[in-house]
Amino acid sequence: MNDLSPLDPIRFTRQLCEIESTTYHEGAVGDFLAETLARRGWAVEKTPVEQPAENPGGGPRWNVYAGTAGETPDLVFSTHMDTVPPYIPFSEDDDFVYGRGVCDAKGILAAQVAAAEALRAAGFRIGLLFVSGEERDSAGALAANKTPKGSRFLVNGEPTDNQLALATKGALRAAFKSTGKMAHSAYPELGDSAVHKLVEVLSEVLTMPLADVEGIGPSTVNIGQISGGHAPNVIADKAEAQVLVRTVTDSAQVRAQLVKIAGDRAQVEFTLDMPFVRLRAVEGLPTMVAKFSTDIPALTNWGEPLLLGPGSIHVAHTPFEKLSKKELLEAVELYVKVARQLLS
Repeated sequence: MNDLSPLDPIRFTRQLCEIESTTYHEGAVGDFLAETLARRGWAVEKTPVEQPAENPGGGPRWNVYAGTAGETPDLVFSTHMDTVPPYIPFSEDDDFVYGRGVCDAKGILAAQVAAAEALRAAGFRIGLLFVSGEERDSAGALAANKTPKGSRFLVNGEPTDNQLALATKGALRAAFKSTGKMAHSAYPELGDSAVHKLVEVLSEVLTMPLADVEGIGPSTVNIGQISGGHAPNVIADKAEAQVLVRTVTDSAQVRAQLVKIAGDRAQVEFTLDMPFVRLRAVEGLPTMVAKFSTDIPALTNWGEPLLLGPGSIHVAHTPFEKLSKKELLEAVELYVKVARQLLS
Protein backbone atom coordinates (compact mmCIF):
# COMPACT_ATOMS: atom_id res chain seq x y z
CA MET A 1 0.00 0.00 0.00
CA ASN A 2 1.33 3.44 -0.92
CA ASP A 3 2.14 5.97 1.81
CA LEU A 4 1.02 9.42 0.68
CA SER A 5 1.44 11.21 4.02
CA PRO A 6 3.94 14.12 4.21
CA LEU A 7 7.43 12.93 5.12
CA ASP A 8 8.63 13.98 8.59
CA PRO A 9 12.41 14.48 8.13
CA ILE A 10 13.15 14.20 11.85
CA ARG A 11 11.24 10.95 12.25
CA PHE A 12 12.81 9.59 9.06
CA THR A 13 16.28 10.48 10.36
CA ARG A 14 15.55 8.50 13.52
CA GLN A 15 14.38 5.47 11.52
CA LEU A 16 17.54 5.54 9.39
CA CYS A 17 19.88 6.03 12.35
CA GLU A 18 18.33 3.15 14.27
CA ILE A 19 19.69 0.85 11.56
CA GLU A 20 23.44 0.31 11.97
CA SER A 21 25.19 0.79 8.62
CA THR A 22 28.89 1.23 9.15
CA THR A 23 30.82 0.87 5.89
CA TYR A 24 30.57 -2.64 4.36
CA HIS A 25 27.34 -3.25 6.34
CA GLU A 26 24.86 -1.11 4.38
CA GLY A 27 22.51 -3.94 3.39
CA ALA A 28 19.79 -3.44 6.01
CA VAL A 29 19.53 0.33 5.63
CA GLY A 30 19.47 -0.05 1.84
CA ASP A 31 16.61 -2.54 2.12
CA PHE A 32 14.66 -0.22 4.43
CA LEU A 33 15.24 2.80 2.22
CA ALA A 34 14.23 0.99 -0.98
CA GLU A 35 11.05 -0.35 0.62
CA THR A 36 10.13 3.03 2.11
CA LEU A 37 10.64 4.95 -1.15
CA ALA A 38 8.67 2.36 -3.12
CA ARG A 39 5.75 2.74 -0.68
CA ARG A 40 5.92 6.48 -1.22
CA GLY A 41 5.39 6.11 -4.96
CA TRP A 42 8.96 6.18 -6.27
CA ALA A 43 10.21 3.76 -8.92
CA VAL A 44 13.13 2.18 -7.08
CA GLU A 45 16.25 0.40 -8.35
CA LYS A 46 18.44 -1.43 -5.85
CA THR A 47 21.82 -2.43 -7.30
CA PRO A 48 24.55 -4.48 -5.58
CA VAL A 49 27.87 -2.99 -4.52
CA GLU A 50 30.71 -5.50 -4.23
CA GLN A 51 32.37 -6.22 -0.92
CA PRO A 52 36.14 -5.60 -0.96
CA ALA A 53 38.59 -8.50 -0.86
CA GLU A 54 39.46 -7.72 2.77
CA ASN A 55 35.83 -8.19 3.84
CA PRO A 56 34.72 -11.51 2.31
CA GLY A 57 31.30 -12.75 3.33
CA GLY A 58 30.31 -9.33 4.56
CA GLY A 59 26.75 -9.63 3.29
CA PRO A 60 24.84 -7.63 0.66
CA ARG A 61 25.26 -3.88 0.23
CA TRP A 62 23.43 -1.66 -2.19
CA ASN A 63 23.03 1.57 -4.07
CA VAL A 64 19.44 2.80 -4.13
CA TYR A 65 18.11 4.96 -6.97
CA ALA A 66 14.58 6.37 -6.95
CA GLY A 67 12.86 8.31 -9.71
CA THR A 68 9.75 8.39 -11.84
CA ALA A 69 9.31 5.45 -14.22
CA GLY A 70 10.15 6.30 -17.82
CA GLU A 71 11.41 9.78 -16.93
CA THR A 72 14.90 11.30 -17.21
CA PRO A 73 15.55 13.43 -14.13
CA ASP A 74 16.81 16.98 -14.54
CA LEU A 75 18.32 17.00 -11.05
CA VAL A 76 19.41 14.22 -8.71
CA PHE A 77 19.91 14.52 -4.97
CA SER A 78 22.57 12.18 -3.63
CA THR A 79 24.36 11.24 -0.43
CA HIS A 80 25.70 8.11 1.25
CA MET A 81 24.06 5.50 3.48
CA ASP A 82 27.19 4.26 5.25
CA THR A 83 28.69 5.72 8.41
CA VAL A 84 32.03 5.52 10.17
CA PRO A 85 32.32 3.21 13.19
CA PRO A 86 31.55 2.84 16.00
CA TYR A 87 27.76 2.73 16.01
CA ILE A 88 26.21 5.24 18.43
CA PRO A 89 22.50 4.77 19.28
CA PHE A 90 20.04 7.48 18.29
CA SER A 91 18.65 9.94 20.84
CA GLU A 92 17.01 13.35 20.75
CA ASP A 93 15.86 16.32 22.80
CA ASP A 94 13.79 19.36 21.93
CA ASP A 95 16.51 20.95 19.80
CA PHE A 96 18.88 18.24 18.52
CA VAL A 97 19.12 14.68 17.28
CA TYR A 98 22.19 12.68 18.33
CA GLY A 99 23.92 9.48 17.23
CA ARG A 100 26.00 7.98 14.47
CA GLY A 101 24.94 9.29 11.11
CA VAL A 102 22.58 12.09 12.16
CA CYS A 103 24.64 14.67 10.22
CA ASP A 104 26.89 12.36 8.18
CA ALA A 105 24.71 11.68 6.36
CA LYS A 106 21.31 10.23 7.32
CA GLY A 107 19.75 13.54 8.36
CA ILE A 108 20.90 14.89 5.00
CA LEU A 109 19.33 11.89 3.26
CA ALA A 110 16.01 12.53 5.03
CA ALA A 111 16.08 16.22 4.04
CA GLN A 112 16.79 15.29 0.42
CA VAL A 113 13.86 12.89 0.26
CA ALA A 114 11.52 15.51 1.73
CA ALA A 115 12.75 18.13 -0.74
CA ALA A 116 12.51 15.74 -3.68
CA GLU A 117 8.91 14.88 -2.85
CA ALA A 118 7.96 18.57 -2.64
CA LEU A 119 9.64 19.23 -6.00
CA ARG A 120 8.08 16.16 -7.60
CA ALA A 121 4.65 17.33 -6.45
CA ALA A 122 5.36 20.70 -8.11
CA GLY A 123 6.08 19.00 -11.44
CA PHE A 124 9.89 18.92 -11.44
CA ARG A 125 11.79 15.89 -12.76
CA ILE A 126 13.79 14.73 -9.74
CA GLY A 127 15.83 11.64 -8.86
CA LEU A 128 17.42 10.32 -5.68
CA LEU A 129 20.69 8.38 -5.49
CA PHE A 130 21.92 6.91 -2.21
CA VAL A 131 25.20 5.01 -2.24
CA SER A 132 27.37 2.68 -0.16
CA GLY A 133 31.01 3.01 0.75
CA GLU A 134 31.63 6.77 0.74
CA GLU A 135 33.50 6.66 4.04
CA ARG A 136 36.15 4.29 2.67
CA ASP A 137 36.65 4.22 -1.08
CA SER A 138 33.53 5.59 -2.83
CA ALA A 139 32.79 2.09 -4.12
CA GLY A 140 29.08 2.78 -4.47
CA ALA A 141 29.57 6.06 -6.29
CA LEU A 142 32.07 4.51 -8.69
CA ALA A 143 29.56 1.74 -9.45
CA ALA A 144 26.72 4.23 -9.92
CA ASN A 145 28.82 6.28 -12.31
CA LYS A 146 28.66 3.42 -14.81
CA THR A 147 24.85 3.73 -15.06
CA PRO A 148 23.94 7.45 -15.02
CA LYS A 149 20.37 8.62 -15.59
CA GLY A 150 21.10 11.64 -17.79
CA SER A 151 20.55 14.31 -15.14
CA ARG A 152 21.77 17.89 -15.69
CA PHE A 153 22.61 18.56 -12.03
CA LEU A 154 23.79 16.53 -9.04
CA VAL A 155 23.24 17.99 -5.57
CA ASN A 156 25.49 16.01 -3.25
CA GLY A 157 24.85 16.10 0.48
CA GLU A 158 27.53 16.42 3.16
CA PRO A 159 27.63 18.50 6.37
CA THR A 160 28.34 22.07 5.17
CA ASP A 161 26.29 24.00 7.79
CA ASN A 162 23.69 24.62 5.07
CA GLN A 163 26.24 26.63 3.06
CA LEU A 164 27.02 25.90 -0.57
CA ALA A 165 30.59 24.63 -1.02
CA LEU A 166 32.72 26.44 -3.59
CA ALA A 167 35.32 23.67 -3.54
CA THR A 168 36.17 20.35 -1.93
CA LYS A 169 39.66 19.16 -1.16
CA GLY A 170 40.95 16.01 -2.74
CA ALA A 171 42.03 12.91 -0.83
CA LEU A 172 45.22 10.98 -1.55
CA ARG A 173 45.65 7.87 0.62
CA ALA A 174 49.05 6.16 0.70
CA ALA A 175 50.20 2.98 2.41
CA PHE A 176 53.91 2.90 3.36
CA LYS A 177 55.38 -0.55 3.93
CA SER A 178 58.92 -1.15 5.22
CA THR A 179 60.71 -4.47 5.58
CA GLY A 180 63.82 -5.43 7.54
CA LYS A 181 65.56 -8.29 9.31
CA MET A 182 64.57 -9.69 12.68
CA ALA A 183 67.21 -9.95 15.42
CA HIS A 184 67.68 -9.69 19.17
CA SER A 185 67.43 -6.02 20.18
CA ALA A 186 70.64 -6.31 22.22
CA TYR A 187 72.49 -6.82 18.93
CA PRO A 188 70.95 -4.30 16.51
CA GLU A 189 73.91 -4.69 14.16
CA LEU A 190 72.65 -8.19 13.36
CA GLY A 191 69.23 -6.94 12.22
CA ASP A 192 67.61 -4.24 10.12
CA SER A 193 64.70 -2.42 11.74
CA ALA A 194 61.69 -1.83 9.51
CA VAL A 195 60.20 0.38 12.21
CA HIS A 196 63.22 2.66 12.32
CA LYS A 197 63.15 3.08 8.54
CA LEU A 198 59.44 3.82 8.57
CA VAL A 199 59.77 6.36 11.38
CA GLU A 200 62.42 8.23 9.38
CA VAL A 201 60.17 8.27 6.32
CA LEU A 202 57.14 9.51 8.25
CA SER A 203 59.16 12.26 9.90
CA GLU A 204 59.99 13.61 6.44
CA VAL A 205 56.37 13.22 5.29
CA LEU A 206 55.24 15.48 8.14
CA THR A 207 57.64 18.25 7.11
CA MET A 208 57.37 18.07 3.31
CA PRO A 209 56.25 21.30 1.55
CA LEU A 210 52.59 21.32 0.50
CA ALA A 211 50.58 23.58 -1.79
CA ASP A 212 48.50 26.47 -0.42
CA VAL A 213 45.87 27.96 -2.75
CA GLU A 214 44.49 31.43 -2.06
CA GLY A 215 40.83 31.31 -1.12
CA ILE A 216 40.98 27.54 -0.59
CA GLY A 217 43.75 26.96 1.95
CA PRO A 218 46.62 24.50 2.27
CA SER A 219 46.96 20.81 1.60
CA THR A 220 47.26 18.91 4.86
CA VAL A 221 48.71 15.54 5.85
CA ASN A 222 47.66 13.04 8.52
CA ILE A 223 49.39 9.81 9.57
CA GLY A 224 46.33 7.89 10.67
CA GLN A 225 47.62 4.39 11.42
CA ILE A 226 50.97 2.78 12.25
CA SER A 227 51.66 -0.90 12.88
CA GLY A 228 54.68 -3.20 12.93
CA GLY A 229 57.17 -5.22 14.88
CA HIS A 230 56.66 -8.05 17.36
CA ALA A 231 57.99 -6.96 20.76
CA PRO A 232 60.17 -4.22 22.31
CA ASN A 233 63.13 -6.59 22.51
CA VAL A 234 62.92 -7.75 18.88
CA ILE A 235 64.28 -5.87 15.86
CA ALA A 236 61.21 -5.35 13.64
CA ASP A 237 61.16 -7.06 10.25
CA LYS A 238 58.03 -5.24 9.02
CA ALA A 239 56.15 -2.00 9.59
CA GLU A 240 53.29 -0.18 7.86
CA ALA A 241 51.63 3.23 8.01
CA GLN A 242 48.51 4.73 6.44
CA VAL A 243 48.79 8.36 5.36
CA LEU A 244 46.10 10.70 4.02
CA VAL A 245 46.86 13.96 2.23
CA ARG A 246 44.03 16.46 1.66
CA THR A 247 45.02 18.03 -1.65
CA VAL A 248 44.22 21.44 -3.15
CA THR A 249 45.96 20.87 -6.50
CA ASP A 250 46.54 17.97 -8.85
CA SER A 251 47.86 15.03 -6.83
CA ALA A 252 50.71 14.13 -9.20
CA GLN A 253 53.22 16.37 -7.45
CA VAL A 254 52.31 15.01 -4.01
CA ARG A 255 52.55 11.43 -5.24
CA ALA A 256 56.03 12.13 -6.61
CA GLN A 257 57.07 13.73 -3.30
CA LEU A 258 55.92 10.72 -1.29
CA VAL A 259 57.69 8.23 -3.57
CA LYS A 260 60.90 10.27 -3.39
CA ILE A 261 60.76 10.47 0.41
CA ALA A 262 60.20 6.71 0.70
CA GLY A 263 63.22 5.97 -1.48
CA ASP A 264 64.57 2.50 -0.72
CA ARG A 265 63.31 2.66 2.87
CA ALA A 266 59.65 1.84 2.10
CA GLN A 267 57.32 0.85 -0.69
CA VAL A 268 54.38 3.20 -1.37
CA GLU A 269 50.96 2.05 -2.57
CA PHE A 270 48.32 4.65 -3.41
CA THR A 271 44.96 3.23 -2.41
CA LEU A 272 42.72 6.26 -3.03
CA ASP A 273 43.10 9.37 -5.17
CA MET A 274 40.06 11.67 -5.20
CA PRO A 275 40.82 14.98 -6.96
CA PHE A 276 40.35 18.52 -5.70
CA VAL A 277 37.14 19.99 -7.17
CA ARG A 278 35.90 23.54 -7.67
CA LEU A 279 32.10 24.02 -7.58
CA ARG A 280 29.58 26.67 -8.59
CA ALA A 281 27.78 29.20 -6.45
CA VAL A 282 24.04 29.86 -6.47
CA GLU A 283 22.76 33.41 -6.02
CA GLY A 284 21.47 34.15 -2.53
CA LEU A 285 23.18 31.25 -0.74
CA PRO A 286 26.13 31.63 1.66
CA THR A 287 29.27 29.74 0.68
CA MET A 288 32.15 27.83 2.26
CA VAL A 289 35.11 25.66 1.29
CA ALA A 290 34.92 21.98 2.25
CA LYS A 291 38.27 20.81 3.61
CA PHE A 292 37.07 17.22 3.24
CA SER A 293 36.52 15.05 0.17
CA THR A 294 33.23 13.66 -1.12
CA ASP A 295 31.75 11.26 -3.67
CA ILE A 296 31.50 14.08 -6.24
CA PRO A 297 34.67 13.15 -8.18
CA ALA A 298 33.30 9.61 -8.53
CA LEU A 299 29.92 10.77 -9.91
CA THR A 300 31.09 12.75 -12.93
CA ASN A 301 28.40 11.27 -15.22
CA TRP A 302 25.50 12.51 -13.08
CA GLY A 303 25.53 16.18 -14.08
CA GLU A 304 27.10 19.40 -12.85
CA PRO A 305 27.79 18.94 -9.13
CA LEU A 306 26.89 21.08 -6.13
CA LEU A 307 27.56 20.35 -2.46
CA LEU A 308 25.16 21.34 0.31
CA GLY A 309 23.87 19.87 3.56
CA PRO A 310 22.89 20.53 7.17
CA GLY A 311 25.20 19.82 10.11
CA SER A 312 28.80 20.49 11.02
CA ILE A 313 31.72 18.41 9.82
CA HIS A 314 33.36 19.21 13.16
CA VAL A 315 31.07 16.75 14.98
CA ALA A 316 30.94 14.14 12.22
CA HIS A 317 33.19 11.12 12.92
CA THR A 318 33.18 11.98 16.65
CA PRO A 319 31.41 10.54 19.72
CA PHE A 320 29.40 13.78 19.87
CA GLU A 321 27.69 13.70 16.46
CA LYS A 322 24.54 15.79 16.50
CA LEU A 323 22.26 17.83 14.23
CA SER A 324 19.95 20.72 15.00
CA LYS A 325 16.33 19.93 14.20
CA LYS A 326 15.85 23.52 13.02
CA GLU A 327 18.81 23.21 10.65
CA LEU A 328 17.50 19.90 9.31
CA LEU A 329 14.13 21.43 8.43
CA GLU A 330 15.84 24.49 6.93
CA ALA A 331 17.85 22.15 4.70
CA VAL A 332 14.64 20.86 3.11
CA GLU A 333 13.73 24.42 2.12
CA LEU A 334 17.28 25.11 0.88
CA TYR A 335 17.32 22.01 -1.31
CA VAL A 336 13.99 23.06 -2.84
CA LYS A 337 15.26 26.62 -3.38
CA VAL A 338 18.49 25.48 -5.05
CA ALA A 339 16.68 23.04 -7.33
CA ARG A 340 14.13 25.63 -8.40
CA GLN A 341 16.89 28.16 -9.22
CA LEU A 342 18.91 25.64 -11.17
CA LEU A 343 15.93 24.37 -13.15
CA SER A 344 14.25 27.70 -13.82
